[in-house]
Amino acid sequence: MSGPRLRGVRWLVLALALVAGTAEARVMAGVRLPDSISLAGKELALNHVDLKKKLFFEIYVWGLYLEQKPSSMREAIAFQGPKQLQLHFRRSIKREQLADAFRNFLSHSKAAGSPEMRRNSELLVQSLRGVRKGDKLLITYLPDQGLLISGEGSRGAVIPGKDFADALFSAWLTENPIYDRD
Repeated sequence: MSGPRLRGVRWLVLALALVAGTAEARVMAGVRLPDSISLAGKELALNHVDLKKKLFFEIYVWGLYLEQKPSSMREAIAFQGPKQLQLHFRRSIKREQLADAFRNFLSHSKAAGSPEMRRNSELLVQSLRGVRKGDKLLITYLPDQGLLISGEGSRGAVIPGKDFADALFSAWLTENPIYDRD
C-alpha cells in the first residue's frame, strides 16, 4: 500500500484515535477530565464539570466524580460511597489567596459552624499550598478514611469521619448548584 491510499488509511486511523480519545474525557478550557476514575475499587463517573471564573479570569476547572448519578443535592451529599472533587487550576494562585478563598467558602456553610467543624476547616486550609497553572487539588471522600486532601495544591491532610466531608460537599454544591434544591 502506498500513495493516496496509505494517506487515507493514516487519516482514518488518526480520526478514530481522536474520536476514541474524546469519548473518554471531557475538555473544558483546555483541561481534560476523564469521564470516569477508579477510586477505592469503585468506578466513579464524572457527574459535572464547570469553569470557575472571576471577572474575565479563568481560575480553575472543577469536576465532581460520584459512583452513581444522584437526583438531588441531598442525595449527592448523603451518598455513603466514595466521591471526589477535582480542581484543575488555570492560573497561579498564592497560598494566602487560596486559603482565604477556602475560609470564605467554608464560612458560608451552616454545617461547618461548630468548633469541631471549624478545626477541621482550618486543618484543610493549613494543608493548602500555592498553585501554578496546571496544578490540581483533589478533595476525596473515602468511607473508611474520611476526607483526603491531596494534589499539588496541598501538603496532604486526612480529616476523619463523614460529617466534615458532608459539610464541605454541601457548601460546594450550595455555591455551585448542579442539582435540584431539596
